[in-house]
Amino acid sequence: MTNNKLKQLEDFIQSTGPVAILFSGGVDSSLLSVVSREVLGDKHICILLNSPLIPEYAVCRAKQTAHDYGLKLHILDIDPLEYENIRMNPRDRCYHCKKKVIEIARKYAASLGYTVIADGTNVSDTQTLRPGLAASREERILHPFVSANITKADIRQIAKQKDCDFWDLPSSACLASRIPYGEMLDVEKLGKIEQGEDILHRMGFLQCRMRLHDGGTLARIEVPAEQIPTAILKMDDLISHLKATGIKHVCLDLEGYRSGSMDET
Repeated sequence: MTNNKLKQLEDFIQSTGPVAILFSGGVDSSLLSVVSREVLGDKHICILLNSPLIPEYAVCRAKQTAHDYGLKLHILDIDPLEYENIRMNPRDRCYHCKKKVIEIARKYAASLGYTVIADGTNVSDTQTLRPGLAASREERILHPFVSANITKADIRQIAKQKDCDFWDLPSSACLASRIPYGEMLDVEKLGKIEQGEDILHRMGFLQCRMRLHDGGTLARIEVPAEQIPTAILKMDDLISHLKATGIKHVCLDLEGYRSGSMDET
């Protein structure tokens, strides 16, 4: 089944011609970029918008993936916090952020002769709350995975079949998704989240989230349900390391890790 979907994906990419890909270094955009390079050769570029919303490890990973798979990566530094409709963190923050990212990427891509822009949105993404998708539709961003009816599970399977070492990377999201809507974003809060999740990763919790509450003083930790007993055993180390970042209170969410938990309220 996935072989048929891969062929549909390759045919779609071939039909687009030269393409600029919105790149994050995650599984989705990495596979799309690898397949685009295979189909189009040098007629592709990957654009990564680096900002305070993106953890440093993700940028390093993106650079390594681009190097390993021969991708033409371009990194642009931006600061979305300059814009009030992003900094104030409204419920449709992702919409405004996506619009700004696309605006900057489109202008840069055009300067290099690329008029077609695509991203790694897949069928699974269309079934969850993602305000950024509306911005993508308005800006006519192509979703090759959606056109080939490819889900997140399909992406991981295809990447594994291709021996891509990123096939099982944990899901990621911008750091702003760890802060409740309506609570202003700032560099200090985002830095705490990045430090906190780095601590969790080093302690063996590769798929995790550290959600900030109460103005950045309370951390709500999400790890997979099966790792909750391990987190409890490591509680003392977790608390001491996280409090060193400026966190005052540490809570473990007994419902476990789940994508988009900030959308539950």
